[in-house]
Amino acid sequence: MFNFFKKNESEPQQNGAEKPKSFWNFSFDSLKKTISNTTQNLVENVVSTIEEEEEFDDFILDDMEDLLIKADLGVNLASSITDKLRKQTKVKPSQIKQFLKDEFVQILKEAGSSELNYEENKLNIYFITGVNGAGKTTLIAKLANNFRLSGKKVLLAAGDTFRAAAEEQLDIWAKRAQVDIVRKDGIDAAAVVFDAIKKAQNENYDVLLIDTAGRLHNKRNLMEELNKVKSVIDKLAPDCLRESILVLDANTGQNGLSQAKLFSEVVNLTSVALTKLDGSAKGGIIIAIAKEFNLPVKLIGVGEKLEDLKLFNPDDFLNALFN
Repeated sequence: MFNFFKKNESEPQQNGAEKPKSFWNFSFDSLKKTISNTTQNLVENVVSTIEEEEEFDDFILDDMEDLLIKADLGVNLASSITDKLRKQTKVKPSQIKQFLKDEFVQILKEAGSSELNYEENKLNIYFITGVNGAGKTTLIAKLANNFRLSGKKVLLAAGDTFRAAAEEQLDIWAKRAQVDIVRKDGIDAAAVVFDAIKKAQNENYDVLLIDTAGRLHNKRNLMEELNKVKSVIDKLAPDCLRESILVLDANTGQNGLSQAKLFSEVVNLTSVALTKLDGSAKGGIIIAIAKEFNLPVKLIGVGEKLEDLKLFNPDDFLNALFN
């Protein structure tokens, strides 16, 4: 496994670091509307089924476990929650809503800070990975746009040299976001990243966003390519790598767990960006990923426009989910 972003848990993250200013506010009402289908699927369906019961028994808890699995918490987390209820007598079915909220609060807290790592007056490199079709390229464009609107000088590296027309697609998005791009069609991804880092260093860029291939049919090739890119970053800018972000489509639900498993075996991930959250009923994957892989969600995509990328706030998310 690559030694990306090995954190010292005894020290605060990015000591002395500052977040970019004017960073992508999202109103509570907008968030509540965005996750309304997830609220129905994850909270209301469970609560309405359970809270009128007098006591927990095996039948009720089995039903609850099934509902949590269907709400994309995953088998392991759903079983863990219901097993905790089986072993206690204090919590009653009428208190299930608060019980679930308390459990989710603890899970998201233990996954780590949801703040996007950024350091002022230095080059900040973000390594973006995920399967093809997850929305990786558009997320990079939205991220670039928001950094630019925050007053940052931004460069993209078109490192997905495998997928047909991937470089062209990223180039189009770079123009829309009004940021620069390093594109070298048909050459090795590591060579693209090498040139991008050199350009970023020589021309004093604040942000470098690195796109990568997302093919899954040949895991060995994927690992070899990412290893080459990692080696280039280690050689040229080892202190500039801020985040290794896994992009997941919210609509994939529990399939996101298998994607996270694969990429965590290849890259030492630091966080997750969840795209297409608007209208999805499968936002419970946020909780499942946090529990299963100890990964915080830091970015959420809530629409198709360039400005529709928001910083994830776990407190707001849970309040919108349960209130």
